[in-house]
Amino acid sequence: MISGGLALDGKGLRLDTIRISLNGAPLLSISHEIAPGEVLTVMGPSGSGKSTLLAFIGGFLDPAFEASGRVFIDSADLTCIPSEDRHVGILFQDPLLFPHMTVAGNLVFAIPPATTGRAARREIACRALEGIDLAGYEDRDPDTLSGGQKARVALARVLIAEPRALLLDEPFSKLDAALRQQMRDLVFERAREKGLPTLLVTHDEADAAAAGGTVIRVGE
Repeated sequence: MISGGLALDGKGLRLDTIRISLNGAPLLSISHEIAPGEVLTVMGPSGSGKSTLLAFIGGFLDPAFEASGRVFIDSADLTCIPSEDRHVGILFQDPLLFPHMTVAGNLVFAIPPATTGRAARREIACRALEGIDLAGYEDRDPDTLSGGQKARVALARVLIAEPRALLLDEPFSKLDAALRQQMRDLVFERAREKGLPTLLVTHDEADAAAAGGTVIRVGE
């Protein structure tokens, strides 16, 4: 088992004795607490269970895998509740924007239902686009955006949903070198600003360096 530092006062994301295996073969074992605004990086090669760990935390683990342990956010046990009720934000390698929606539509879709009224929800989306230097892009087709612009919209969509934790599944790996560093800076800056406990999985040492914080290596 691999253990890490403790989050203060029960706040943050806690991985409690998580073990994942496939066909009886262990993939990883981890216990760690990530305080609000901190980043834990889990590094390892393909097939080491990194993305599988995120799936377990997010509540969408493929039943082919065996898993045990518990996941807590701010002392609340998420392990047995549906993925849509966990309020965990996830950024993947691909932006996964909805092609049948405008840029603003992608953001409005993610706004929590407590915010009502079409105008109010669109205003929130517009402010979010201003915050990522894409003001005026509200009615654009996502397919007309560059790779970097799509990545920024994907980040804005995750944050606008008001998650309690952020999971990063190698979200920088498909960007060119210049954009990769820009997105690293933006993602980690926003995670700190919002006090989100963040878990990054990657095989890239530069990602881990940009994230700062603890690094746990698996599959080695």
